[in-house]
Amino acid sequence: MSAIRIWKVLQKDLALGPRSPFLLMAVLLPLVLTVVLQSAFGTLFAPRLRLALFDPGSSAITAALERPAGLEVTVLQSAETLKRRVEVNDFDAGLVLPPGFDEAVRGGQLPRLSLYFAGESYASNRFIIQAMVLDAVRAIGREDAPAEVQLVTFGEEGIPLSLRLVPMLVFYALAMAGIFVPGSSLVEEKERGTLMAVVVSPVKISEVLVAKWALGFSLAWGLSTVTLLLNQALGPRPMEALLVLAVAASLTSMLGLLVGVLSKDSAMLFGLIKGTGLILFTPALFYLFPDWPQWAAQVFPLYWVIEPVWRVSVLGEPVSGVWLELMVALVITTAVLGLALWLSARMKVSTENS
Repeated sequence: MSAIRIWKVLQKDLALGPRSPFLLMAVLLPLVLTVVLQSAFGTLFAPRLRLALFDPGSSAITAALERPAGLEVTVLQSAETLKRRVEVNDFDAGLVLPPGFDEAVRGGQLPRLSLYFAGESYASNRFIIQAMVLDAVRAIGREDAPAEVQLVTFGEEGIPLSLRLVPMLVFYALAMAGIFVPGSSLVEEKERGTLMAVVVSPVKISEVLVAKWALGFSLAWGLSTVTLLLNQALGPRPMEALLVLAVAASLTSMLGLLVGVLSKDSAMLFGLIKGTGLILFTPALFYLFPDWPQWAAQVFPLYWVIEPVWRVSVLGEPVSGVWLELMVALVITTAVLGLALWLSARMKVSTENS
């Protein structure tokens, strides 16, 4: 196998790439989806400030908190109801005012406020609500905060939906570039009859396959990296995230190579991609719906690359915590490589006979 011949084939594919609608779609679709989804979820689904309040003493704080337009205040009839509804994330926060709170503040005492936060509330919402409450307290007392605020958080801190979309966006970048590009490029070679010329030239079919895989790998790795950058989700360990993306790009581009080897023409290519699309895409849905049983995602092959991307780039975990997933992904990649090489030998025989 010659590296020079592989590079020559890859150079030819890169030169002809801009003419291919598959390559242009692979480049543009993840970027367009990122812009559209981030724009939508940054405006239409912007988090509201929702505050529940229990005030048995008709405090002036209640009226003060009801005035700001950006704060939605709901007065409840008991502290128990408030705690329960905050715990199930009906509100971002809940404030319990003890009886005689205003009089105690004006008398120079330090009464205790209980401010509860929901586990799925945004960190920014928590800071804003806390600041609003302290400002309302200052308005009825002296300048420095005369109350001791006790913060209680229910459950784990929620992850914004915009970040939960990242695995889906990365999936599109990996699938479009890693699967569509090498698969369609190889099928195009078959339909144009250029593979027949390979049989009588110094270039081997195995070298053509390596060049197609390298094309898919480069595009998949580059586009998935750009997707994470655009979504500000490269994480605190960017080099480790890039390593994980390299493993993911290796697997998806190898799947694209297998699809290309199996497909006799474009119709069969689209049929295979449509038939396996649900199997490939399903793991990304589990990050949009965290209440689904997460173990079920492990039966899908791309789970073993999407999960490391999620944990390393979005959650900021070290790559040492996902070594098992990466090893499984590499085993799947090796198995697909062996199957592709076996099928390519049959493809060579059929090309020679045609």
